[in-house]
Amino acid sequence: MTDRKQIGKILLRQRALTPDQLERALSEKKGGRLASRLAAEGTITDLTALKALSEQHGIPGIDLGQICLRLETLDLLPREIAEKHLILPVLIRDDRLFVATANPREHKVLDELEFVTGKRVYPYVALETSLANVIDDAYGRKARGEAFFVGAQCPAEMLDKLGIDRSGQPLDPAHDGGEPDSQRVLHGPGVVVDDDVGRASQSDDIEEGDLDALQREDSVVEPIPEEKLRESSVPPAPPGAKTILIVDDELEIRKMLARLLARAGYRVLETDRGVTALRIVKEQTPDLIVLDAMLPEVHGFDVARRIKGSRRYGAIPIVMVSAVYRGWRYAEDLRTTLGVDDFIEKPFTLQDVLSRVQALLGGKLPSKQPPQDAAAVTQATAEVERALADGIAAYRAGQLDEAIEHLRRGVAIDPLAFRLRFQLGLLYGRRGHIFDAVTELETAVSVNPQHFPAVKNLAILYQKAGFRNKAVETWERALALAPDDATRLSIREHLLRLL
Repeated sequence: MTDRKQIGKILLRQRALTPDQLERALSEKKGGRLASRLAAEGTITDLTALKALSEQHGIPGIDLGQICLRLETLDLLPREIAEKHLILPVLIRDDRLFVATANPREHKVLDELEFVTGKRVYPYVALETSLANVIDDAYGRKARGEAFFVGAQCPAEMLDKLGIDRSGQPLDPAHDGGEPDSQRVLHGPGVVVDDDVGRASQSDDIEEGDLDALQREDSVVEPIPEEKLRESSVPPAPPGAKTILIVDDELEIRKMLARLLARAGYRVLETDRGVTALRIVKEQTPDLIVLDAMLPEVHGFDVARRIKGSRRYGAIPIVMVSAVYRGWRYAEDLRTTLGVDDFIEKPFTLQDVLSRVQALLGGKLPSKQPPQDAAAVTQATAEVERALADGIAAYRAGQLDEAIEHLRRGVAIDPLAFRLRFQLGLLYGRRGHIFDAVTELETAVSVNPQHFPAVKNLAILYQKAGFRNKAVETWERALALAPDDATRLSIREHLLRLL
C-alpha cells in the first residue's frame, strides 16, 4: 500500500474525510504529502492530520505552532540539510536529541545525525508545510542573532518558565532562561498521538511489584555457548592468547577476518549483531574489538559509544570498519566523539587489518584509554555492586531521587550492568521521565533479551511515549516470554486493542 492510500484509509476510518473527498484527494496530481496538503488546504485540521500521521508512522506527532525552540539547538544541523530533508532539531536532553521530521522513514538521515552529534535521535512527525515554514523562520532568526523561536500557540506557562515574551525577548534581564523539563516540553499540548495509543497508555503503568523485586538469580544472563562464538573453520588459539571480537553482519568478511586473526595466534569470537556484541563484551571482555559501523538492531556507533563511555570496558581498543563512512574527517570524528582507536575503510587489505590490530595490542598506536588492569576491573565491579545496594536501600527508604543517583553512579562505571539498567529504568518510569526510562530499559533488554519484566515494562513505556509500532513490537516480544497462560492471554487482549 502506498503512503497516500495508507494515510487516506486512516483519515477515512477517523471520519475526517468522506469517501468522495478521499477519492478526489487521491486523484489530484499535486505535490506534497497527502495529510499535510489537506491540512494546508483546510480540508482537515492540523490536529486531525497529526493524529493520522502519528498512527501511520507509529510515533508521536508534534504541533510546531506550540513549541518554543532554543535556537542554539540548530547548531547541530546545517540549514541546507534541514531544508533538504525537512528535519528540525527541537530539543537536546542529555544524550538525546528530539527532532521534528516530515518523513520519519528517512532512516539514513537520522543515523547520520546520531553519528555526527553522538546523541540518540528520537523523531516526531510534523506537517510538511508547517515544518518548512518553521525551518525557514527559525534559521533566519538564528542568523539575526535571536535566541528563541516562539510558535504562535506556544503555551503561556512555557514562556513563563523560560522567562521570555512571545517575541522571544527576556521578561527580566536577569533571567537566565532555565532549562525546560523535557517531559513537559514533549508531552504537553504540542504532542499528538493517535487515539488508540493515547487511550491504551492511560491504563498502563510501571508495575510496582517489579521495583526492588529483581533477585541476583533473575538477572544472570544465560552465557553464550562457546561453540556459538567460534566458527568451526577457525583453529583453536594457543593458551594465553589475546581475544579479539569481530562484529560484522557480512558473513564472508567475518569469516575472512576470523581466519586471518586466528592464524596470527589470537583467540577469535564472532557475531553479526550489535546486541550480541554487547553481551559478549560483558561476559568475555575481549582484548580488542573489530567493529563494523553499519549493523542491524544496534548501530555500530552506539556499540562503540556504550563501550568507550564505560570505566569498566572503556580501555578495550576498538578498530571500526566501514564501507559507507569514508575519509579522514569521519576517522577523526570517530576518535574524538566516540573514542574509537582506529578506523579502516572497506575494501581493505588483510595485511592492513593485521598490522593495525598488532599495533594496538602491542601498544604502538596511541590509545585514548590506559591499558586494562585486573585490579581496577575488580574495584569497578565492587563499586557497581555497592551502587546497586545503595540504590535499593534508598528506594526502600522512599528516597527516589537519591536511589536514581546511586544507580546512575553504577551505570557510569558499568553501562552493561543489567540489574542497574533495569532498576534505573523502572525508577525513571515512576518519576515520569519516560524517555530516560526507555533508554535504560532498552539497554537492559539488549543485555538480557529473555527477561520478561524488562520487556513488558519497555512495552508500557513505548505506549506512554506514543511510539505505537515500537509498543506493538515489544508487546509481541513480551508475549513470547510470558511466564504463564493467564499473562499470555492478557497480552493478546492488549495487542488486539492496539492493532
